Amino acid sequence: MLIMDFRHWGASLPRDRQYERYLARVGDLEATDTEDPNLNYGLVVDCGSSGSRIFVYFWPRHNGNPHDLLDIKQMRDRNSQPVVKKIKPGISAMADTPEHASDYLRPLLSFAAAHVPVRKHRETPLYILCTAGMRLLSERKQLAILADLVKDLPLEFDFLFSQSQAEVISGKQEGVYAWIGINFVLGRFDHEDESDAEAPQELATGRRRTVGILDMGGASLQIAYEVPTSTSVLSPQQEEAAKILLAEFNLGCDVQHTEHVYRVYVTTFLGFGGNFARQRYEDLVMNETLNKNRLLGQKTGLSPDNPFLDPCLPVGLTDVVERNSQVLHVRGRGDWVACGAMLSPLLARSSTSQASLNGIYQSPIDFNNSEFYGFSEFFYCTEDVLRIGGRYHGPTFAKAAQDYCGMAWSVLTQRFKNGLFSSHADEHRLKYQCFKSAWMYQVLHEGFHFPYDYPNLQTAQLVYDREVQWTLGAILYKTRFLPLRDLRQEGARQAHGSWFRLSFVYNHYLFFACILVVLLAIILYLLRLRRIHHRQSRASTPLDLLWIEEVVPMIGVQVGP
Repeated sequence: MLIMDFRHWGASLPRDRQYERYLARVGDLEATDTEDPNLNYGLVVDCGSSGSRIFVYFWPRHNGNPHDLLDIKQMRDRNSQPVVKKIKPGISAMADTPEHASDYLRPLLSFAAAHVPVRKHRETPLYILCTAGMRLLSERKQLAILADLVKDLPLEFDFLFSQSQAEVISGKQEGVYAWIGINFVLGRFDHEDESDAEAPQELATGRRRTVGILDMGGASLQIAYEVPTSTSVLSPQQEEAAKILLAEFNLGCDVQHTEHVYRVYVTTFLGFGGNFARQRYEDLVMNETLNKNRLLGQKTGLSPDNPFLDPCLPVGLTDVVERNSQVLHVRGRGDWVACGAMLSPLLARSSTSQASLNGIYQSPIDFNNSEFYGFSEFFYCTEDVLRIGGRYHGPTFAKAAQDYCGMAWSVLTQRFKNGLFSSHADEHRLKYQCFKSAWMYQVLHEGFHFPYDYPNLQTAQLVYDREVQWTLGAILYKTRFLPLRDLRQEGARQAHGSWFRLSFVYNHYLFFACILVVLLAIILYLLRLRRIHHRQSRASTPLDLLWIEEVVPMIGVQVGP
């Protein structure tokens, strides 16, 4: 008992959480030990519109705590490089020849098979998840491609793969997976005790506060964040919209446990990405300018000598907008405030308070108790040129963006040549930075209604020095029930070990008890034999006398001659 108490005390010692997290982050960059028999592996193929990539993940056995998720990390080769491979074009190019879909993916799976230990192939799950490119195909063509994969791939590779593991996922699913991946890397699914001073603010439920994500690409914009159980009264239309845009799921290994049940609002806005928004803006400018020319008899933008003065381009920059056979000459005037005013109609907001971009319902955000990460264009707009990426501050960003737009194009190009901007910046970034910064600002504050002084937005490209893909969230969700298997096995081992411990402690008592029972049984048996013998002795005396009386005369009888 004393030894057991010391073990319990040792296990309850407070740990240095910060040091452990540092070691974990360093360990993420080391080569994966493929000789470790306790490691498990998983594969996710991201079949995108322009190409397909395979990601190889690994994780050790579950730690036995039902509150914790699998510790999934991206596999790294002997050179400590992430094990990932990309091929082009996208799998949608197989639309007319679906029988070659498995041939298309063969290089990716062969690449993964060479990195995953052969002894682990049969227990390594494979997930093929198709996104934007496949969504544009008809359902018949989608099913034909998936059917070929399900039929042919198991004939060549021994990975754990079935029909349900090849699918076309929706934009909503992709957004949820991205949200899961970011929060997992940030440790927001961990259940920490109150002594962890470094833990983020906890909710009333005792679990950590998750972060929302904002991601603006070239063509689309996405937002995802956790929402509490609705307590506000919504109209029937809003209720229906909320059901479509909200995703509720359980990341726990057992559906009976609700510690990892989350409700996430996720929406994708097609046409609201930085590049596509620029095209929409140019269409708007050209149509309004040409209509105004016809009404007023003007010739604005029809020649380089009389260009349209574009407030969303740096001062003095000249450009040409072409649409079909029409041409519009523009010259930048660098008015960032006026640019924002011109972009406002492109947000397509409605008059309802619960609507955001394009009139789509938006679940309320508690801006006093929330945290967001902004990726892609949110980071590029703040860092590549302005060099203020990281913690976002609205007024500071607006001032820096306005100053940039007001600079002459010749000054900006000279600064670019002198290497004063980020190494990721190029001439395209310099040219459209004014527009994209104004668009990002409008989307964030006018579209999503973030306060201008909102303090909890972090713009980033990497999280803990690594790029986080939505595929990490996908495999976390797909493998969420695997810890249950380990927990059951561990429970069986613990029960078996407990029996041996109890036997060791109590077997001498059981031995003495058994001896006492045996001795008592022997004594009772002897006493009963004695009682029976005594009864028989008393009953046999008259019979003996009678036998003697009958026998004695016979002895004295004289036998005649």
